[in-house]
Amino acid sequence: MGVNLKVRHFLSMLDCSAEEITAILDTADALKKQPRGKDLPLRDKTLAMIFQKPSLRTRVSFETGMTQLGGHAIYLAPTDIQLGARETTEDIAKTLSRYVDLIMARVFGHEIVVELAKHATVPVINALSDFEHPCQALADFQTIRARKGKLAGLHGCFIGDGNNVAHSLMFGAALLGMNFTVITPPAYEPKAAVCKQAEQIGAQTGARISTTHDLNACRGADVLYTDVWASMGQEAEAAERKRIFKDYRIDAETMKRADRQAVILHCLPAHYGDEIDYATSRLPNSAIFDQAENRLHAQKALMVHLAG
Repeated sequence: MGVNLKVRHFLSMLDCSAEEITAILDTADALKKQPRGKDLPLRDKTLAMIFQKPSLRTRVSFETGMTQLGGHAIYLAPTDIQLGARETTEDIAKTLSRYVDLIMARVFGHEIVVELAKHATVPVINALSDFEHPCQALADFQTIRARKGKLAGLHGCFIGDGNNVAHSLMFGAALLGMNFTVITPPAYEPKAAVCKQAEQIGAQTGARISTTHDLNACRGADVLYTDVWASMGQEAEAAERKRIFKDYRIDAETMKRADRQAVILHCLPAHYGDEIDYATSRLPNSAIFDQAENRLHAQKALMVHLAG
């Protein structure tokens, strides 16, 4: 614990090497066993939490994590900081850097966290943007490793929209040597540049990263992952997406294709009956609430490595 990452900011899974991700996961496991760590590694540290989007798991896990490690978190609601409206993102980054030790931001556009990191003199953490959700991915890989004992060589499948979560999982899997397939309806694939980069990284680590429209691609999969069909900000598309995505879900039929012991993941909140049915979400091999808990441990580990 407490070994700083080579990188100052965490905006993307690609900001860390495979070794650094593994170190964070090891620290997360240690903090899960000993929640306050050794000698409260974030004692007297302060985290500024910028929210453009509301959240249950993000706010509570970061705020609780700082408290458990001896630090303090300040919640800044959308009305408190109107990024780019009331004040420029540059000025916000420079001002907060004079007050706090870490900045976390949950935003709509990825360019906002990039701009914050450009001007901040303290570490900036991407707690969700429209391009990536790397904090979620850290918790996901911690959860998979706990259930399966490893990551390299496993086959994970993400079923649904090729969104920000899918992007972070593709990058992380590629770095960690985990085979990963994103299964989407036509026209809802992950960004082409993400696919290309993840495939190139995977070629170096032995991970096969792919996308397809065929649900049979999840045959024998060790991990099945899904997310809401319409993310926050896409509410106007919800009805149309429900029609298009109706077959791209985790249910009893999907489970028949995967390995019998396949781990079921969902980053929550879930729309039961859409992307996953309630009965499947409560099977013994479902780890969705382990995932939710591990947001706390993985983010604590990340903050310790960045600022501890």
